Amino acid sequence: MSTRKILAAVLGVVTLTLLIAFSGGNDRRVCNKVLINIDNQLNNHFVDNTDVMRLLTDGFTRQLEGALFADINVRQLEKKLLLNPYIREAEIYRDLRGHLLVQVGLRRPMARIVQAGGADAYIAEDGTILPVSDKFSARVLTISGKQVAALTATENIAKSDFRPLYELVAYINRHDFWRAQIAQIELLDNGEVRLWPQVTKQYIEFGKPEKLTDKFKRLRVFYKDILPRKGWNTYKRVNVKYSNQIICE
Repeated sequence: MSTRKILAAVLGVVTLTLLIAFSGGNDRRVCNKVLINIDNQLNNHFVDNTDVMRLLTDGFTRQLEGALFADINVRQLEKKLLLNPYIREAEIYRDLRGHLLVQVGLRRPMARIVQAGGADAYIAEDGTILPVSDKFSARVLTISGKQVAALTATENIAKSDFRPLYELVAYINRHDFWRAQIAQIELLDNGEVRLWPQVTKQYIEFGKPEKLTDKFKRLRVFYKDILPRKGWNTYKRVNVKYSNQIICE
């Protein structure tokens, strides 16, 4: 065997030994500090650092700070965090300074389901149904009507028969004009929806939540061209559920 090959083999063994030693030594290191970073927290205060720390330490025999890294199961801690419905993703890892780094991403609500005979709930951007919180109330579009009980019983409306409604809510939230203009979606018994605006007095017969681009294009003509000429409170109702028509009454 050549000298070069012998040196390469020796170097490989030494490197592997150092990696094993470093890994083992790292496991014997103590967690000096837990650093928590929460993404998507702006105007979304359902979960804060205190809540995350409480979730992490619940059921743990002692505080994370001061514990050996060998005794901290980061995968199990990530699973605990994900049990909270407001948390969309969680990643936990450690650095060379002895810090346990906790990265959390939150779900953002885009609508609130309001029902008279039961608890309200939120619809998150990914379609997940979230419970309301005592610590924070999001200012979002509301959804009412006789079908809301079925909505709240659904785990994720984006993956259910309510997918068209999810698409409607998402469309409104994606466009600044409609997010500012539409205050409420009313679910009707026949599967159609009625939209209620923030300021003007007329309601909108939208029909079934389909052909969204076409219907909102016609509705924008109503708000940008018709109302400024005819008066903001001239009409009680506007109907865009029929193709190529804007019916104002």
